[in-house]
Amino acid sequence: MRRGMTLFRTIVVATALAAAVPAMAQQTRDGLNPTGQNPTADSVTEEFLFKQEPKIGGRVSIPDGKSANLIQPQGREYQAFREGWLPWIGGIAVLGILGLLTAFFLLRGRIALDDPGPDTGKKILRFNSFERFAHWMTATCFIILSLSGLNYIFGKRLLMPLIGPEAFGTLSQWAKYSHLYLAWPFMLGIAIMLIVWLKDNIPEKLDWEWIKAGGGLIGRGHPHAKRFNAGQKVVFWMVVGFGAAMSVTGVVMMFPFAVTDINGMQVTQVIHSLIGVVFIAGILAHIYIGSIGMEGAYDAMGSGKVDLGWAKSHHDLWVEEQQAKNASVAQLGTRQVPAE
Repeated sequence: MRRGMTLFRTIVVATALAAAVPAMAQQTRDGLNPTGQNPTADSVTEEFLFKQEPKIGGRVSIPDGKSANLIQPQGREYQAFREGWLPWIGGIAVLGILGLLTAFFLLRGRIALDDPGPDTGKKILRFNSFERFAHWMTATCFIILSLSGLNYIFGKRLLMPLIGPEAFGTLSQWAKYSHLYLAWPFMLGIAIMLIVWLKDNIPEKLDWEWIKAGGGLIGRGHPHAKRFNAGQKVVFWMVVGFGAAMSVTGVVMMFPFAVTDINGMQVTQVIHSLIGVVFIAGILAHIYIGSIGMEGAYDAMGSGKVDLGWAKSHHDLWVEEQQAKNASVAQLGTRQVPAE
């Protein structure tokens, strides 16, 4: 009888365990412990911590106390801008201007001389060697700075999947070096161009007339202009203004925390990147006009000499000034010196 009762209890316990094991396994899969509670439900989450304190930090033994901050609200906002808004803004700015320039070229075509006249084939000096050196030094640095900056925004999204993480890492490291070191000759070029071309880029009433006439880009004919027309003056002041802003913010980032704190550094990066993509879009339009967009325009910065017929069409008032100066010099050269 006793053996029978013992065997019965054993069978009952075994049956209960067999029924409980699947239930416990299901609870485990559902994130519950055997008591029916979810062990992660009461754990401390990032969201919970931010509700208690806007910053998540700890303690450090080094003098740099800000290193104790692991996450802060401004950091999350900057990350959202860096990973969310900036790629969209940069893509719209760069691809948008390329699309507009392509459509303009297809509709308008290359801007040619309306009436070259008898002066075609003759040359006039437009930019001397020093001016061309300053322009090309600044332009070369700008192109490399732009490519390395765009790599910062789009590289891991577009380039890394094509060349792999190792090659992308090496390329990005060299892009960083080029960005740091070529920033200095770029800033020097901006300063030189400001000094050399400032007097010819002061806005005046004539520029408004040029704008109202469409600058020769719309319709036919070319309005009066001096050495630089209104469009070129806009490019000049864009280069000087944006170049100065990029220089200041760039130097601040080169020497982190020397001028401002972590919040200021993040604001500086936002300003630097936003101006950068707009700057690139503006220079793309400038490159278009100076190359395939206008016949004869490249010669100005290529050889420095342009066709006299082209110069009379686009910068007639400047040509008159140059010819008047040359006539005065020639007259002085032929004047006889009286004998003593």
